[in-house]
Amino acid sequence: MSGSHGVHVCAPDGPLLRDERDVLDLIGEAWGHGATWVAVPAERLHEDFFSLRTGVAGEIAQKFVNYRIGLAIVGDISRFTDASQALRAWVLESNRGNHLWFVRDLAELAARRS
Repeated sequence: MSGSHGVHVCAPDGPLLRDERDVLDLIGEAWGHGATWVAVPAERLHEDFFSLRTGVAGEIAQKFVNYRIGLAIVGDISRFTDASQALRAWVLESNRGNHLWFVRDLAELAARRS
C-alpha cells in the first residue's frame, strides 16, 4: 500500500521480512510507486531483526542505504529495546541519521520528513 508524499507504507499484515529477497521485493515496490521512503510496521519484521547478533538488521538497513531509500520502522519496539542495551543504542544512533528511523507512528514519520 502506498502512502502520500513519497512514502510507501507496508500493510501491517503480511509475511515477515527477514532476508535479502524480502527486502529487494519491498524496495522494488517502493520504486514502482516513486517512493523515497518505506514505512514498515514493526510487527512485519522477524524477531531476528531485533537481535543485532544475527546481522539481519544490518543487512536490511544496508540494502535500503545502497538503493537510496529511507527505511522507517513504525511502532512500539520497547520489548526489544528494554531487553538489549546494544539495540537501544543502535536505535538512538539510527534516529540521528537520515536513512533509518524508528518512529511511533506515521504522524511522527511525516513530521520528521517535513
